[in-house]
Amino acid sequence: GAVALVASKDKVLAVEAVGFADRVAKQPMKADALFWIASQSKPITAVAVMMLVDEGKLRLDDPVEKYLPEFKGQLLDAGKGADGKPALKAPAHPITVREVLSHTSGLPFKSAVEQPTLDGLPLRDAVSSYAKTPLTFEPGTKYTYSNAGINTAARLIEVLTGKSYEAFMDERLFHPLGMKDTTFWPTKAQLTRLATPHKPNAAKTGLELTTISQLHYPLDERAKRFPMPAGGLFSTAADVAKFCQMLLNGGVVNGKRIISKAAINLMTSKQTGDLRSGHMPFTAFGLTWEVIDDPRGELAYLSTGTFGHGGAFGTHGWVDRKKDIVGVYLVQMTAIDATGKYAFMQMANAAILD
Repeated sequence: GAVALVASKDKVLAVEAVGFADRVAKQPMKADALFWIASQSKPITAVAVMMLVDEGKLRLDDPVEKYLPEFKGQLLDAGKGADGKPALKAPAHPITVREVLSHTSGLPFKSAVEQPTLDGLPLRDAVSSYAKTPLTFEPGTKYTYSNAGINTAARLIEVLTGKSYEAFMDERLFHPLGMKDTTFWPTKAQLTRLATPHKPNAAKTGLELTTISQLHYPLDERAKRFPMPAGGLFSTAADVAKFCQMLLNGGVVNGKRIISKAAINLMTSKQTGDLRSGHMPFTAFGLTWEVIDDPRGELAYLSTGTFGHGGAFGTHGWVDRKKDIVGVYLVQMTAIDATGKYAFMQMANAAILD
């Protein structure tokens, strides 16, 4: 099952739910179904960080250690020494805020202590473990997708505001945008609307139910589950659209400015130069956002500069400022084939052109 939505700056143009939220129970998918949006959490977190840049509390080229002293003296993995043992050295420069937001810091995807799930540590403890982990490459020289980097950026919010990350998100982003179904802890009522994750069966002939292995169950438990800024959010198509509409509208919602237009332009402009992720040659990275940079014309139906982000179980949202639309495509399946997402993006853009 899937939920697909297209909106302009100020209204939803089309929304449709198809298939099943639970194939076994034959529960139909509904437009207000709740999904784990996984890494779509990253740009939502980054917008919150950029609010602090707007306010002058933070600068992108500041070293992270300026605000998080546990990062002082962080070392770089230098391979093996002459004796065959692991060697460490000081990096050319400490990691910066810009680098953690653009996946170029050298921080790993996660630390060794984030086991067995990614939501089992308070943010402060998770980030402390990254500071003790050697960098995998010289900062700024490579692109490697990193949950640790985005979580580190989120920790800056706590240190600079004196509020918990999740409280800041609620107060400054979710409540002003009316994102009432966006949360790290779905309530029991929200869980009744949860789209059940599926995966290919062993024979690859169909689908079967699965769970979100990256998260601890039950999903509404707060004692053992902690907010994971890089990938812990649950949301709906309507809520994701509200977030994207705010960006399409230059950072303003209901006459209130959430983030500056300059910050949005910075986030959605190429920050990684020629550094690319190997599986997405037609996108570059801004500050957490994937930005269409398509010299080979593989996604010719999308405007250059269109930006978006997806999640591990197939969710995706994008903003096309030239056509003045946003799109949201939500599914919940492991090993997702992106064909459906790109087909929907192409159909939505063709409909707008018509």
